[in-house]
Formats: sequence, C-alpha cells, structure tokens
Amino acid sequence: MLENLNLLRAFGGFFFIFWTAFNTALMDVVGSEQQIPLSVVKLWASAFGGEIKSIAAKYSGSQLLQKKYKEYEKDVAIEEIDGLQLVKKLAKNMEEMFHKKSEAVRRLVEAAEDAYLKHEFDADLQYEYFNAVLINERDEEGNYLELGKEFILVPNDHFNNLPVNISLSDVQVPTNMYNKDPAIVNGVYWSESLNKVFVDNFDRDPSLIWQYFGSAKGFFRQYPGIKWEPDENGVIAFDCRNRKWYIQAATSPKDVVILVDVSGSMKGLRLTIAKQTVSSILDTLGDDDFFNIIAYNEELHYVEPCLNGTLVQADRTNKEHFREHLDKLFAKGIGMLDIALNEAFNMLNEFNHTGQGSICSQAIMLITDGAVDTYDTIFAKYNWPDRKVRIFTYLIGREAAFADNLKWMACANKGFFTQISTLADVQENVMEYLHVLSRPKVIDQEHDVVWTEAYIDSTLPQAQKLADDQGLVLMTTVAMPVFSKQNETRSKGILLGVVGTDVPVKELLKAIPKYKLGIHGYAFAITNNGYILTHPELRPLYEEGKKRRKPNYSSVDLSEVEWEDRDDVLRNAMVNRKTGKFSMEVKKTVDKGKRVLVMTNDYYYTDIKGTPFSLGVALSRGHGKYFFRGNVTVEEGLHDLEHPDVSLADEWSYCNTDLHPEHRQMTQLEAIKRYLTGKEPLLQCDKELIQEVLFDAVVSAPIEAYWTSLALNKSENSDKGVEVAFLGTRTGLSRINLFVGPEQLTNQDFLTAEDKENIFNADHFPLWYRRAAEQIPGSFVYSIPFSTETANKSNVVTASTAIQLLDDRKSPVVAAVGIQMKLEFFQRKFWTASRQCASLDGRCAISCDDEAINCYLIDNNGFILVSEDYGQTGNFFGEIEGAVMNKLLTMGSFKRFLVEFNLCSWWHSDLTAKAQRLKQTLEPCDTEYPAFVSERTIKETTGNIACDDCFKSFVIQQIPSSNLFMVVVDNECFCDSVPPITMAPIEIRYNESLKCERLKSQKIRRRPESCHGFHPEENARECGGVPGLSAKPPFVLLPLLLTVFSR
Repeated sequence: MLENLNLLRAFGGFFFIFWTAFNTALMDVVGSEQQIPLSVVKLWASAFGGEIKSIAAKYSGSQLLQKKYKEYEKDVAIEEIDGLQLVKKLAKNMEEMFHKKSEAVRRLVEAAEDAYLKHEFDADLQYEYFNAVLINERDEEGNYLELGKEFILVPNDHFNNLPVNISLSDVQVPTNMYNKDPAIVNGVYWSESLNKVFVDNFDRDPSLIWQYFGSAKGFFRQYPGIKWEPDENGVIAFDCRNRKWYIQAATSPKDVVILVDVSGSMKGLRLTIAKQTVSSILDTLGDDDFFNIIAYNEELHYVEPCLNGTLVQADRTNKEHFREHLDKLFAKGIGMLDIALNEAFNMLNEFNHTGQGSICSQAIMLITDGAVDTYDTIFAKYNWPDRKVRIFTYLIGREAAFADNLKWMACANKGFFTQISTLADVQENVMEYLHVLSRPKVIDQEHDVVWTEAYIDSTLPQAQKLADDQGLVLMTTVAMPVFSKQNETRSKGILLGVVGTDVPVKELLKAIPKYKLGIHGYAFAITNNGYILTHPELRPLYEEGKKRRKPNYSSVDLSEVEWEDRDDVLRNAMVNRKTGKFSMEVKKTVDKGKRVLVMTNDYYYTDIKGTPFSLGVALSRGHGKYFFRGNVTVEEGLHDLEHPDVSLADEWSYCNTDLHPEHRQMTQLEAIKRYLTGKEPLLQCDKELIQEVLFDAVVSAPIEAYWTSLALNKSENSDKGVEVAFLGTRTGLSRINLFVGPEQLTNQDFLTAEDKENIFNADHFPLWYRRAAEQIPGSFVYSIPFSTETANKSNVVTASTAIQLLDDRKSPVVAAVGIQMKLEFFQRKFWTASRQCASLDGRCAISCDDEAINCYLIDNNGFILVSEDYGQTGNFFGEIEGAVMNKLLTMGSFKRFLVEFNLCSWWHSDLTAKAQRLKQTLEPCDTEYPAFVSERTIKETTGNIACDDCFKSFVIQQIPSSNLFMVVVDNECFCDSVPPITMAPIEIRYNESLKCERLKSQKIRRRPESCHGFHPEENARECGGVPGLSAKPPFVLLPLLLTVFSR
C-alpha cells in the first residue's frame, strides 16, 4: 500500500510538471494569435462607408437625378420586352440590308458578263491601265512610269480618311505575274466597264465600302482606287483567287484527299516543292470543305496519325495543325501509288456514307515526281463509269518521263494535270483545279450569293494603312461568280472571276438598336458552320496586359464565346435555322478580363432569310427585360440638348448620316437637331430613340446647374480630390462636368474615345454603367481602372451608382451617375476612418497604424484599393494574402469562377500565315481563366488560420452601401506554407487519346443549300492542255475507256 502511495505521489508530481509545461506552450501559441475586435473594424467600416458615400452622392448628384426621374414616374409607360418579336424584327432589318448589298453585287455580275460577251480577245492589245502599285510613280527624270499615270487620290472620311479615288478603280497584279501578259491586259480592258457600275452602286447605297472584281487570271480590280505598297522585299503576296470569298463563290463544297509521294526520289527540292504545293492547296479550302493528307512510299503515313481513315473540316485551326505536321515528312523508300489510291477511294466512299462531309464534290490530289502505271484497274473498280471522284495530278520536277501516265489519270477522271518545276510555279498551277471544279456551276449559270463569316484580311492596303492607328476592321464579304455566257464555250464552263463587296461588322451593328437590348443585352449572328459573324466578344482578349486574338478572327465558333452552353443547345438550334428561346446562367468578363458579372440570360433566335446567317438576341433577366417610354415636347427636349455638357453615343445610329455625302460630317447630336428642326428633310432617323433622348435630356438637365454650383463653391472641394462627375442614360446620352481644369485631370483618357470600355459603344454600355446596374439600388460601386500595361499605374478611383425608375425588380435602370476622384484622396479618407475608436479617453485598443496588423480595402472582385504598401494597390488580394484568400474561398465569402474556355494552342497573335508556320508547335489544351466574386449575403466574417506554428486571425467587414470590404489581418503570424492565389490562367493538358478525340469531334453544321458537283455537258477533255490521251492504255481496256469518255 505504501509503495502504491509513493507511486501515486510520484505520478502526481510528474503530471503537475507536464500540465504546467503544456499550459505554458499552449499559451505561447494562443498568445501569438492577434485578437482583432470585430466591433472596432465595424466602426471603421461604418465611418469610411458613410464618408465616402456622402462624397460620391454629393458630387455625382445621384439623389437629385433619382428625384427628377421619380417626378416623371406617372408619365412613363413601362413595357416588358418581347424577345421573340424583337429578334424577328431585327432579322427582317438585317435581311433588307443584306439584300441591298447583294443587289449591288448582282449589278456588277451582269455588267461584267455583258462586257466579256462583247469583247474579242486581242493577243497584241496594248492598253495603259492604272496599276495600283505603279500609280503616281515617276522615274529619275520625273516622268510617270509605264502603267503609273497620275491617279488623283483624296482622303475620304467614308473610307476611314484613306486617300482614294471615288471616280475610278485601279488594278493590282500579283508580283509573280507579268502585268502586261495578254490575258491580263485583255481582262483589264473589258473589265473597265465596271467603273460605271461601281460609282452607280455607291450613289444608290452610300453605305457601301470596297467593291471589287477578282479575275480568274489573277488580277484584282478594286473600287475606290487606292495605292498599293509592296512589302520590304518589294513583293505583294495578295492573290484574290485564294481568298475565302473567291473560293466560296467559285466552287461548290468538296471532300479532298491529298496524296504526297515521299519515296526516295522526292528528296531535297522536290519534297520542298511538294510541301508548298500541299500548303497552297490547303489555302484554297474553306469551311464548307473536308480533307485529309496521306504521305506514301511502300507504306501509308497519315500526316496526322490520329485521323486515320476519316476527313476533317477545312477550318483554319485544322489546316494550321496539318501544316505544322508537314514539316515532319521526309523522303525514303519506294513509292507504291496503288496502295495510296486504294486508301483514298475507300476513305472518300466511307466518309461520304457517314453523311458528315460536303456531300457534293470529291477529289484526290496526287503530288508526285512520276507514276509507273496508269492504274486503270483501280479507277475501273472505284470511279468508272460515273467518275464522281476527280483526280488532279501535280508532277513535281523538270523531268517528264512519267508525265503521260499522270496526264492520262487526270483526263480519265475529269481532273487536271499540271507540272511544277520551281517554288515560283506552285501557286499559279494549284489554282487550275478551281477552274475545273467551277465548271458545273458555270454551265448551270447558277449565280449563288455567298457570304463569309467575320474576318480581317491584313494583306489589303486599306487594312495595312489602318492597322497602326485605328486597328484592323472586321468585315464580312458578299460575293458572286462571273461566268462566260458565250455559247461556243458553254461546255468548257469558263469562270471569269468573282465580284464582291465588303460589309464592315460595325455596319451590321447599326441595324441593331442597342437601347432596346438593355444594359447587358446584345445581338449576335452566326454562319451555317456555327462561326461568328458578329458578337460583342469577337474582339481582342487580354493576356499579361497584351492583346491576343485569333488569327484574322476567322472561324471563331459561337461555342468559344458562349462557352457556358456546354451541350451546344443554342448553337445547334441557330445552325439549324430554328426560331426559339434558350436560357442559361452566364459569366461575362469585363474590365479587360479581370472582373466577372454573373447573370441569367434569355436568348431569342431566328434565321435571316436570303443569307446563311442566324440572328440571336440575349437579354439579361431582371431590369434587362423591361423598357420604358417617356414623353416630353420637342421644344423642351431641343432646349436641353443644347447644353454644352451633353453628348451622344457616336457609334449608335440615331440618324443615318451615311446615306448622303453632305450628312457624313455631322455628329449624331447635330443630325438630331437638324432633323427635329426640319432643316434636313432627307435625314432618316429613329423616331422612337430620339423621343427617348429628348426625355432623358429634359430629366437630367437640372444636374448641370447642380454641378456648376458645386464647382463654384471652392471650399467644398478645396483639395480637388473629386475631379470629374458624369452620367449616362439608357439612350446613350452623356453629361460630364470637370471640377478641375482639363490639364489637371489625373486620368486624361477617361470618358474619351481612347477609353473604349468606359464610353457607349455599338455593342456595350460603359463599364461603370454595367457594374452599377448589378449593385443594390442606392449603393455605389468603386474600382481602380485597370491599365492595359502589365503594371497597373492608375491613380484614380471611379465610383458609380444606378438610377432606377421604380423600387421593384421590374424597374428598368434608366441611368447611372458617378465620379472619379484621386486615389490619394480616397485612401486618405480610409486611413482617417481607420483611426477612430469608441473609447471615451480617445485611446484606441487597436489601430491600422499598429505593426501587429495589416489593413486592406478590397473590392467585390478581390482587388486592393488601399494597402499600407502603396505598391500593392490594384493587385489581387490573393497574391498578397494567399492564406486569408484561401480561407475566404473555403468559407464561401468569395467564389471562384471559370470565365473563359479556349483551345490555347490555336490562338496566335501573328497576322501572317508565314509567321504562324514558323511558330513552335503548341499542344492542344484548354485554359481556365479564374475570376473572383464576393458572396452578397455575407456582411462580416472573422476567421482563424492554422499556420505552421501559430494561428493567423483576420476580420472582413463590408463597407456599407458599396462593393468594398475592409480586411484586417494579423501581421505577426506568417503562413508562408500557403501559396498565393493568383489570377494566372491554368492550362489543362490532355493525353494523346483525348487530343485525338478532340481533333476527330465535329460540331453540327449546315451544308450550303446549293451543290454543283457535276454537269452532263461538261467538257472533261480540258484537263491540262492535252487534247486527248497521251498514254496508250492497254488494248483490252479500249472499249471501256471509250465508254468512259462518252459520258
């Protein structure tokens, strides 16, 4: 018993020592946790919120404007927008506009065909035409160069102030062609008659821009005439015949298998020429075509192994992918053409049965340095007697030993033979196949109207001249083929060329009244392939402060911008020309991709008759579904429009000032005034929009006097912290007031044309307006504008609030007002508020001046507006306090969103195909672009984070009536083990099998309605300058071949 007692005492002593040590250690850890009183932070937040809202409300005049709209509430009619009726009306407007462009092109076709019919070819014709490169050029003695006569060029505002000649067209001839070749001189001569039609078209429809005729001989006649400049090597690479609009108009959709000989005899220059030939063929394929490339020696080598046995759409993405793989080809072994032909015929036959391809023309392109046989048995098995698959043969090299066999193959299969000896011969020889494929269409005399998706042709002189100062212009082209109508050449199906005119995308937007779509609403249109014609997101995206864009913007699928529609429900319904409605939650990036707005959109869609396009309209739920009509007299409205601080959205179409040359210099405001006073009866204006502009002008007029009184009271803004007050209304009307001199403005670009995101544009409301509309009514949204540079150098804060007509959800947002103030002024207010405390003796238990804590002010997207380290201003909070941001995400105070989804490997910033081909090969991947948004329901939160050897505490408190949060963080506990949370894009890599599946997957598309694959009257003996069969086929096959050629 005594031993047990002693043992118990010993254990008790040990336990006491252990307990004491444990408590001491625990107190050390707990002691390292900085206690931040929530009540004090709440006091600071309340003080700052009250002060900054008072300043924002006072200088913006928000309460006055809200009161003025309330006074008119009884005179206003609120309507719910009928989305289906709206999209049908807009589609009808676009249909009429497209029809006008098509008629202009049709007049050019008729004039060109009549002129050619009357012309007799003269091989000795001498004709001095205006060569676009040589015009106005003189020799050393001051004399005009041959084909370079004086050509008057005058800057014209309708053509972006480029120097042009609106009386005449001029002619561009590719550098690799002789500009006095008889075929070109004769073509230029008879096509001079188009000048009169160009001018007449422009008189009938002054909204027309570039009109042109692309000749099958290679020259390009353009109106108005403009000077072309060669590149630094003296070369103009532009050839109208490999432009998308030309190929679409000249030929029907096709399935093509390209066979490339890579046997040992193809080494060196021959293989180089062969690769260039393949690349040039790819240039001639468009979005309605399908293709694959097989290299062969004694074995078959698919250039893209994963696409074994199938064809893919010839969109830009796939063509560039195959080009990159061409570089991997090398020559060795023996060429077994019979294996390759069997594979090509089988593949075309099987692909045709899937119903996925063009279901029109089919062709095999054979690129080789010779063939030892004519392979009659293969053609007899797969292609005769119908000859549905055309064979085009390209003999590489100067030797002609096997030329007869290749000629025979082409002629026996309704194709064409050509020999390519040098790299310079490639382009012209490849073009020959287009003439063959155009024959059935020409014989049918079917002038199909074709429209391209939106694109930029950076090789055109107007694009090059605009690129530096105004940015490249997105456009679509309407084109039609031009045929020979001479009866004696009917069976030859002679294509003379293609005529077309460009329609800028901004011209399409004029047919869309932005004021009817609401703050976040927009219209968009897509092609039969699902590619975008117009969409507000079809614009540069931002990556590390630099613009990045798809090459020429062509072939951008709707699913790339409306990426939340994972199942392509909206896209496929529009591709199939349906009429209907679709809804989904969307996340729209704003402010150079840094912020996200989360909303629910209702989409309405229908087809545009007479075109391959479908139109959609997106309306945001809530205020975006309502429109209101106010009513004031013209006299009242005109009086208040006269105020000097009033401006209107330049890109909105209140009045059509393009129709008459004398109106083109007018601003929209001037046009409205002259229209309302009857001084310009020819002006066509949107009466409904103008009536609402007058209403907004009257209601918002008192704010001018209010702002003026504030500006006159110097003591109110003695330190000039508030620099600008501004407002915008749903009709695109803006008012601006400066509280400092223009030269004293911290942000000189704000609300100017340079600051695109903060002014009314054709496709969006200002950023400060859009963000204010999503705030709780009566509260302000504050932000630091982001710079497009890598580092954010902004020294201002913008604050804005929305003005609603009613107090419920069905109220439309009628206007937004705001101010811009110096960042230093804003931060000073914050630090002043953060030094307050509730103690009677004025001694605060905690202060932002304390070393033990860090104080931040962040916005609802997590960006820092105030920090003790000024260099952190504008940064994402997670990059500075990764542990705290991670905890806020875990607790649900902030949410992380995926806001974009791209094939990152298929985005290039280079505009030239050559530059793209030199780029390193990039792997396909998806890219997540994260963005962060605060949870609205959370007003305050406290938290503790377990770090390595301490607990880090923090408090986050919402600033009343704002989108801001005060965050106070313990600065004595370091969480270095928690990595920062950044906004850097995250690439998701795929394994080989998934990459292959992505390449194989094809989205739903709608084929063009017309197909001209064959014609019974076609003269198939026009097959490469060979009047008959050069090779002598075996005697036993003669009856069969006679049958073949009789068809």
